[in-house]
Amino acid sequence: MAEHTEHKHFPFEGVVSEEARAHARAAHDELRKTFEAMFPPEFAEHRRQARREMLLTFRSLIDESLKRMDEKKKA
Repeated sequence: MAEHTEHKHFPFEGVVSEEARAHARAAHDELRKTFEAMFPPEFAEHRRQARREMLLTFRSLIDESLKRMDEKKKA
């Protein structure tokens, strides 16, 4: 298998064999290719935008919770 250098962290290093991790990376890559072949390019962009909106929602919820905590602390 070819060396895969895109991953910046290795959460299972030392726990799962390199061979198993290499197979998991290859499976992930093949699954991604399958989805790319099944759906139009617009789908991927829509999915990215939806994910971004969900992350912004979580950020907003966290910010509001922190704000309420700070207000309670001041009271």
